[in-house]
Amino acid sequence: MLKFLKDWTLPFAMLMGTFIYLLFAKVSLLSPLKPWVETTVSYLMPTLIFVMLFLTFCKVPLRQLLPCRWHLWLILIQTGCCLALAALLYFIPTMPFTLRISLEAGMACIICPTATAAAVITAKLGGNASSLTTYTILSNLTAAIIVPLVFPLVEPHTGITFWSAFFVILRRVFPLLICPFLAALLVRALCPRLLQFICSMRNAAFYLWSVALAIVVAQTIRSIVHSSADSYTLLYIGIAGLITCATQFAIGKNIGGHYNDRISAGQALGQKNTIFAIWLSYTYLNPLSSLGPGSYVLWQNLVNSWQLWKKRKKEEHGLS
Repeated sequence: MLKFLKDWTLPFAMLMGTFIYLLFAKVSLLSPLKPWVETTVSYLMPTLIFVMLFLTFCKVPLRQLLPCRWHLWLILIQTGCCLALAALLYFIPTMPFTLRISLEAGMACIICPTATAAAVITAKLGGNASSLTTYTILSNLTAAIIVPLVFPLVEPHTGITFWSAFFVILRRVFPLLICPFLAALLVRALCPRLLQFICSMRNAAFYLWSVALAIVVAQTIRSIVHSSADSYTLLYIGIAGLITCATQFAIGKNIGGHYNDRISAGQALGQKNTIFAIWLSYTYLNPLSSLGPGSYVLWQNLVNSWQLWKKRKKEEHGLS
């Protein structure tokens, strides 16, 4: 049973998220707990993002965090595509509502940094976890700079100037993405025993991410069920998540193939910190656009589950 859960952690987490939603939606006795649960989750999600990044950054020595050429190409693609979508949204404010929401959803999925569990999955797939972790840091730095600059232009709020919105987003996003890296540097320099203990927890970030995934799936289903959008809008948002997911995995693998690092580059560009993207979309864009990263949760975990299954099958055939 334990081996089954370990092999199928991601699908199990998604099923658990569905079960959590149905539990609170159908069991009336739990209704009084809903406000407490929502408040707890609002604090829990940023905390999980911080802890997962911190654990990931602690496990890779600084001397291994060397940028390479495919890092630069992926950063340019991530930034360029995000700015292109932002320009469309800014200069064509009268575009149809469904198209606008779909583009906002796609933009959030693109600028979203690499998932904290990507290094773990990359290692399981036989890729270079150190190279992936380096890109995770670079993509977080990129998001911390681009998001405050772009999001206030895309979805301006009444009575709030660009610069006030910029500093509000910067104050919330920058510490969440950069402070884990700085904390990891301090632990590495000042607390070697604590560092050794953290490094001994091999899959802690992965399983924390699975817990967060279950919560995100529950939130996504809740958003879809309670959404005021029509079915066509929801369909287009889901398609936007699918297109960005498939495109980013494909581009990452293609570029990585030129540098003999196909697995790492594919995971770096394709596997996103959707927990952060959902929070970001819901907070600073049209809340409906958060369904895009929500659908991305499904698409990327289907890809990851298939890749892990394929890897296990190869190993089994190799042993037989």
